[in-house]
Amino acid sequence: MPNFRTALAAARPILFDGGMGTLLQAKGMPAGQSPELFGMAHPEVVRACHAEYVAAGAHVVTTNTFGGSPYKLHGEDARPVNRELAAAARAAAGDAVFVAGSVGPTGVFCRPLGEATFRDLVEAFKQQIQGLAEGGVDLILAETHFDLAEIRAVVVAAREVCDLPVGASMTFENGVSLTGTTPAVFVDTMQNMGVELIGTNCSTGPEGMLDVVRSMLGRLETPLLAEPNAGLPVLEGERTVFPMGPEEFASHARGFLDAGVRCLGGCCGTTPTHIARLVAAVGDALPAPLSADVPGCLTATSRAASAPVAVGLPCAIIGERINPTGKKQLTAELQAGQFTQAMAFAKEQIALGAPILDVNVGASMVDEPALLPELALALSGRFPAPLCLDTSNADATEAALAVYPGSALVNSISGEPGRMERLGPLCRKYGAPFILLPLEGRKLPATAAERIRVIETLLAQAESLGIPRRLVLVDVLALTVSSRADAARACLETIRHCADNLGLPTVMGLSNISFGLPARELLNATFLSMCMASGMAACIANPGSARIREALAASEVLLGRDAQAASFISGFSEWTPGTGAAGTPTGSTATNIGAKKAKAAGLREAVVQGDRENIVSLVEAELADGADPFALVDEKLIPGITEVGEKYEQRIYFLPQLIRSAETMQAAFDRLKPLLEEHGGAGEKPVIIMATVEGDIHDIGKNIVCLMLKNHGFEVVDLGKDVSAARIVDAAETHKAVLVGLSALMTTTMVRMRDTIELLRERNLDTRVIIGGAVITGQFAESIGADGWSTDAVEAVKLAKRLAEAAPAQTKGRLQ
Repeated sequence: MPNFRTALAAARPILFDGGMGTLLQAKGMPAGQSPELFGMAHPEVVRACHAEYVAAGAHVVTTNTFGGSPYKLHGEDARPVNRELAAAARAAAGDAVFVAGSVGPTGVFCRPLGEATFRDLVEAFKQQIQGLAEGGVDLILAETHFDLAEIRAVVVAAREVCDLPVGASMTFENGVSLTGTTPAVFVDTMQNMGVELIGTNCSTGPEGMLDVVRSMLGRLETPLLAEPNAGLPVLEGERTVFPMGPEEFASHARGFLDAGVRCLGGCCGTTPTHIARLVAAVGDALPAPLSADVPGCLTATSRAASAPVAVGLPCAIIGERINPTGKKQLTAELQAGQFTQAMAFAKEQIALGAPILDVNVGASMVDEPALLPELALALSGRFPAPLCLDTSNADATEAALAVYPGSALVNSISGEPGRMERLGPLCRKYGAPFILLPLEGRKLPATAAERIRVIETLLAQAESLGIPRRLVLVDVLALTVSSRADAARACLETIRHCADNLGLPTVMGLSNISFGLPARELLNATFLSMCMASGMAACIANPGSARIREALAASEVLLGRDAQAASFISGFSEWTPGTGAAGTPTGSTATNIGAKKAKAAGLREAVVQGDRENIVSLVEAELADGADPFALVDEKLIPGITEVGEKYEQRIYFLPQLIRSAETMQAAFDRLKPLLEEHGGAGEKPVIIMATVEGDIHDIGKNIVCLMLKNHGFEVVDLGKDVSAARIVDAAETHKAVLVGLSALMTTTMVRMRDTIELLRERNLDTRVIIGGAVITGQFAESIGADGWSTDAVEAVKLAKRLAEAAPAQTKGRLQ
């Protein structure tokens, strides 16, 4: 017997059977009785109905199991019921006709619309599908469903218990399902889940169903099934009848084929005679080929909306505001299990045009696997925008995917060992597009070539796991230009390669590019336009930024994607240029990075200006004039770097100036160090052990702190990144450190800070611990017993000085 997947791959139409209820009633089934239980009591009647459809020429007969879930069988064991009814269909069909195992709705809603959980539905459907598979069906057909979450549960259940092809058919009234899903959203979600057949059935006659079919075609690439009723029902006496006769019903066949429908059948009111006429009407005709507007288009969905992300489509802003980093109120609410601020951020970002919302609950003392699915459900119950699940916690990702009623975007899957193997199959199973992050090992890929190599390696790994490319959105990994001048160019090259050579859409965390610089919105907006011109499909950004919205709208016009500039005119017809001016603040000595500067007149000015090129020659000149090395440090270098710290705190200086000035001072100090030691006056410096904790490979912030600490007289022992607690404590003991400084950028690694503190206490070391990183809060620092925390390098130095001065005399050393 041929395989159903093979039949779908051929060009010929596949014709399904028609209604079952009318036939069973005509053969004696009492009104109101369960067709499944009637069929168990009278299997010969069910076999006879199937045989009539086989004789009519149907290529597929459908089991009498539409209400065969545990929820509908009134205490009967679903598995044997479905097995016996499937066997009855198999007996009638023989080897020449396919058997579809019918799985209808349970009649209950899952959260947040009802009390059942998504897993409750999956487990119920698994019992039914196991029976159908054992009874010999060729495919599983979820039909007449009206809730996207429930039909997703059927697909997940089928994937968990068998390898049969899965068809999914939904019913729509007035262009939408009962719970608010449009045909296009249904198509997008089912294609993400990889079903082999997508369909619509019931609710309307052929003419109305053709309208539904046309609304499904925009991104449709999967074979399509249409099973209309025999017209619209009418009441005749006390009976509801479907008035459309077999000839009229069959006359619509060519319209369906011309629209690209591959599989045709009938639903309510259709009989073997209707199907016989349909077979004759189709004859040797072939369906028109499907032609999706954007083949393989990555699309995130909710129950009610789709957000396509593809090269050539309008660039999508993924709203970044639901993230506790730097937001005290949101952090506090998440820790308390409250979502008021998150809901407000969602409403605000949707109003500003964000089609997708990034959701991150990674605050300290938050149970992500418990909280992320709850927030995802709460958001999905109030807002239509699809969600981007932003977490590095794989358990949290799985928990949220299992409850979200659509295709959530997963942020992200990297080359971290085991991550693709864990998350990739989950994304395939739940139909979740994901952001592919080109990171592997402990090194950030700085060049485009390095990123492309990692991308292609991860793509090959994904394909080996059966993950389709339509689920892949590549993060081009924006790194800050303040620390690497070619960071932007690397992004642009990667975007173009993905678009032109791999056919994949790209995304980036837009604000990363400007970290540490002034006028960040100006840089972000300019870079956004450059990226869009190179083919970027989405960006993670704050839609509340007027500059970002302006750049986005203007770029869409200039790229020819806003027809007649209609959207631009609508949004900006009353726009006027801003009156704010960028540049050096009045009364400051701030300088532009890369600008040509006059040589500093003295050591202090050289440090303030970051004059690395001339600082050593200025030191030499001072020494030649008989200056005391100690006086140069205490009276010129230290005051200079202190002034830089003040400017940084006042937002007159930014990260590039801070780094440059610190490096300038370090160059001067390196020249003076031998003289200080020669005269024996340098003394011992307080020692601080610096490390990024185990599992974390981010060290930019730590490196800056190390540099600043050296400038202020500390002896810094930098252990690097991904450092175990044991190694940190060993170093503290060996070097008799007064302080340990710990850094972490991720919520998943910040918890390792506690390991170091506890080990220090176990060894009875009187060493103070300071912590820092973007995700760190005072509350977290207190909870793990840290002695202090800081938000930036300047604050870290002040904190370290205070703690070092308060340290026992035998350990604190001499601070400059």
